Parts: sequence; C-alpha cells; structure tokens
Amino acid sequence: MPKLDQAFYLEKNVLKVAKALLGKVLVTEIDGVRTSGRIVETEAYNGVVDRASHAWNNRRTQRTEIMFAGGGVAYVYLCYGIHHLFNVVTNLSEVPHAVLIRGLEPLDGIPEMLRRTAKPKLDYTLTAGPGSLSRALGITTALTGQSLLGNKIWIEDAPPIPAKDIVAGTRVGVAYAMEDAYLPYRFSIRDSKWVSKGKGLTR
Repeated sequence: MPKLDQAFYLEKNVLKVAKALLGKVLVTEIDGVRTSGRIVETEAYNGVVDRASHAWNNRRTQRTEIMFAGGGVAYVYLCYGIHHLFNVVTNLSEVPHAVLIRGLEPLDGIPEMLRRTAKPKLDYTLTAGPGSLSRALGITTALTGQSLLGNKIWIEDAPPIPAKDIVAGTRVGVAYAMEDAYLPYRFSIRDSKWVSKGKGLTR
C-alpha cells in the first residue's frame, strides 16, 4: 500500500487523525530490515490547550520544539529514561498536535522484532504498549524529526476502520492533567488482542 501523504498529517482535528490512523501500517526500515505492524491503539494530544500535552500552555523546549513543526514528522521521547515513545506530529506548523501510537499488531519482520526485544516467541506483549512497540520496531529518539514521508519510518495506507469498531477511552498515565485526564482521547480497534493493558482514569 502507498505511504500516507502530507495532506493526511495536516488535518487540523487531532482526534480525527488519531482515529484515522487505526488500521494503518507503521513501518521501519533499519539496517535494511523491514519491520511493520498494524496500528490498533492511539492517543490524541491537543496541543497548547491540553494539559496532558508536552506543549500545553505553549511550552517550548529542546525536546518539544519538533511538535511545532508541520505535520508528518516523528516525535520520539524517552519515558522514565527507558521507553522510547513514538508520536506522529500533525496539523500545520506552529500548532503542536501529536498522536501517540500505543499498540500494533505485528506484520513484517517478526523474527527481527523478537531479536530486538529478546523474546523467545511471539505473544501479545511484543507490540502492545508504546514502549514495547518502539523497541520491537527499532524506534529510538534518534528518529525524532524524521519525515514520515521518507525511507526510515513511515505509515502505509489501509482501509479505514468502521466507526462502530472504534472504542474511545481515557488516556494512560496522564493523571497530572487534572480534568483533561478524563478526556476520551484514546482510541482502539474493538476486540483487538494487541491493544495495551493500560488503563485511563474513570470517574
């Protein structure tokens, strides 16, 4: 399938992008090895008005500056000094929207994914969860700023997921965001076994 084009990433509604990414295929090609997975879980981060976003209140740091780029680049950051988390930057330049990819169904290069993660066999922990999927696909902070239209990391098109098969919930690990922690900004494919086990806040 063809790569998603620039127009896909320039969509101004980050929730729409987060849902549209479900079912698409995230691909890396590192050292000549292709690994890929079908996106089954995403989280939207709504820029300067979203307390859960790294760019809330127009916060600009060396780490977050890439979020203010035009849509279609990678934002990868280190969580707890261990996990590399991959985000898709969206919207126009100076509007810091992003979508965190939280879960994949493995497709290509499974033997390489197992080698990278030191797992003896395939199971749901391989790519369920943002840190796990990044490790499996070889995604690190070195890819921050990389174009998603290039040849190292990209997303391929696939048929859209019907609205009835998309589940919305609250985001994981954002309790600090106060009321924004309860926003239904996490999306997943209904009944997918590859969705992470993370739980958001409920009232």
